[in-house]
Amino acid sequence: MHSTESRSLGEYYAENAAVLGAAPDVSLPLMRALLEGVHRCSAEPAGVTYADVTAGALPATWCVPTSIDASRVILYFHGGGFVLQSRHSHRKLAGHLAAAAGARVLVVDYRQAPENPFPAQLEDASTVYSWLLDQGIDSRHIALAGDSAGANLAVTTALAARDKGLDLPVAIVALSPWFDMENTSSTLDSNAAHDALVQRALVEQMATMFLGPNGSARDPLANPLYADLVGLPPIYISAGGHEALLDDGVRFADRAEKAGVAVTMEIEPEQQHVFHFMAGNAPEADKALAAAAEWLVVQMDYAEEPSSAR
Repeated sequence: MHSTESRSLGEYYAENAAVLGAAPDVSLPLMRALLEGVHRCSAEPAGVTYADVTAGALPATWCVPTSIDASRVILYFHGGGFVLQSRHSHRKLAGHLAAAAGARVLVVDYRQAPENPFPAQLEDASTVYSWLLDQGIDSRHIALAGDSAGANLAVTTALAARDKGLDLPVAIVALSPWFDMENTSSTLDSNAAHDALVQRALVEQMATMFLGPNGSARDPLANPLYADLVGLPPIYISAGGHEALLDDGVRFADRAEKAGVAVTMEIEPEQQHVFHFMAGNAPEADKALAAAAEWLVVQMDYAEEPSSAR
């Protein structure tokens, strides 16, 4: 049974869905304004400071916990269907992850659709990853993470780096991932009555805006369910049992494992899309972020061991 505290995220989503449903022709600026406020579901993380920077010409924010291994970095891509939200809407979520992992987290604002369709988002994400490498940060000390569309970017940024011959990040954390731009997930229908925000019409609209007039829903750098996943670093997937996009993560995990990638997937029963937004306010979110952070630390510790000791 989910906690009483965790219900507030579903209520927030339902309130916004009601506004959007009452005005099907609602303007994109209003939609963006409504869902930017999701940060109110997160508590302010203790012992975390923030610093705005320019990372590879992109606006970004460092989330820096008091207790830190300064050599380790988590590059975090916010969700929002490639259309909504920002580093500001995700600052507190990223701060909780930073505190749990004892590492700096860099949250980036990438260009958004429909003004900038695919591959603008991936180009920006790849630019920031290269910027971190150019700062002299060892790739074994860099993990990629993100939620929803940002989880897609975390995976495709690693794919693009692999294809360019760059050193790969040590690990990837995907929270409530949205991978399938064809929107064929079975849970879009089976969980439609449970997911308070994500519905087929919404993701179809966002996929159309993201891909633009020239993008393909089967492009492996837009839809990693079509990608060759061989050689990717270990991946951790965390999702809620009530998510309409749950099957995206399940199918991706299966494909990754068949490609020889080490995958861990945790499903928290009865939780909403990116229930991690409830960090500091609901035990399910705190548990999930703590588990993801613990897994990340293990991956980074392992990467630092001499090969003879493994």
